Parts: sequence; C-alpha cells; structure tokens
Amino acid sequence: MTSTFTSHAGGGPGAGAAPPAVSATEVSKVYGSGDAAVHALRGVTVGFASGAFTAIMGPSGSGKSTLMHCLAGLDTVGGGRVTLGDVEITGMSDRRLTLLRRDRVGFVFQAFNLLPTLTAEQNILLPLQLAGRSPDRAWFDRVVEVVGLRDRLGHRPSELSGGQQQRVACARALVARPEVIFADEPTGNLDSASGAEVLGFLRTSVREMGQTIVMVTHDPAAASYADRVVFLRDGTIVTELYRPTPDTVLDRLKSLGG
Repeated sequence: MTSTFTSHAGGGPGAGAAPPAVSATEVSKVYGSGDAAVHALRGVTVGFASGAFTAIMGPSGSGKSTLMHCLAGLDTVGGGRVTLGDVEITGMSDRRLTLLRRDRVGFVFQAFNLLPTLTAEQNILLPLQLAGRSPDRAWFDRVVEVVGLRDRLGHRPSELSGGQQQRVACARALVARPEVIFADEPTGNLDSASGAEVLGFLRTSVREMGQTIVMVTHDPAAASYADRVVFLRDGTIVTELYRPTPDTVLDRLKSLGG
C-alpha cells in the first residue's frame, strides 16, 4: 500500500519552491515477517522545509517515531529513499552515516543525555570536541544567548532544573550548525512551564537563527509551536495543518482516532 498524500515541502501552503532540508520518497518500513510483520511505514512521501519548524503527530503506532528515525539515519528503510539536502542517505554504510549525523544533523531526545561530570558549557561543546573541531566562539555566544543560559555555563546537570538541562541539550544540538535538528518528544520529561521554555527556544532558533527542526510529539500544545504539523495514521501521512493551535491540533487528532 502506498500513501497517496502529497505534501508541500515549504513552510506554508503552496510553498514548495525551495528544496526541502530532508525528505522521504515512497519510504516503507516493515518490522518482523510473515504473520508477525508490522508495517510501520507504507510508502511515505514528504518533505520538510529548510528554516521551518515541523511537528509529526499521530495516534500510538502510527509510525511517527519510525519516520523520524528513518529521516535521521538512525534506522534503515525497507524501500524508498531518504535525502538530506542534496545527499541520499539510503544505503549508506554505517561509517558514512555516523559521519553525516555528526556533521550535518542534531538531536534532542526526551532524555537529556548530558554527562553529569561536565559543566553545561562542556556538555554543549562536547560534540565539537569529539569531532576535533574548534568552536566558533561568536556562534557559541549567540546560541547561549538564545537559550538564556549565560549564568549557568559553569553548572553541572545536577545543579540545573529539568528545563535548563533540556536547553543545554538543545544548545549542544545547535552549536555544530546542523542542517536539521530532530527532536523526539523533547518536553516529555518536563513540567508544563519548563516545556514551554524549551519549545519557545526551539521556535526562536527557527525564527532568529534559521534552524530547521523536525519534532515528534503527542502533545497538541507542543505541536502548536510549530509552523506545520504532519499527521500519520497506520504508517501513512493522511493530512497536515499550517499555523496550528492546540485546539486545531486536538480536533485533527480526534478525527484520526488519536
């Protein structure tokens, strides 16, 4: 079965002129085989615009996390193509994928994944250090300013609130200037106030820094920070929503049974 949904790559209706930052073409993914086979993705074709904030939503088991993992090169596809910018990542070796993710992709997960013995600044700069790259101090200063952590750079994770720790994780993703940041339930471990802080930062990074963000979430309030929401059901993209609000997202989810 192939999805017949055709999605604009751009940040608004009809905004498809610029090439997407990341795209999937007829992507399928099956876990298991025979009677136990689970079709997580069924011929998904979708593009995600550069300099835009896109949320992926859907009922449990819809394939939203699988899609993000395939787009990010964290999981292989069973069929179809995934392209990051002008590079097709489908079929890349593990080594090439590792280098591509290190140099061109950022990640923010539900778990903060900070090293407890390092300060906030050291955690932010760790990916550059591991890659043998010197930080651009002007860019580092700008990122720190946007996340609002200037007075917390010398603190270790245990000395930071949950919201501050997740903002450190966001800054770590941004400091290498990735083409795309993939965020998987980034506010899942946060209270509503801390979650709003992190989402506000993500939106600011798009508006003021031109970052591209693709976020998986189950929360209508979180999705309302995005420019666009893409909805999946049963492994296919069925609809999308621009300029979302919590109410319009919730209504759309209810229509999908989520």
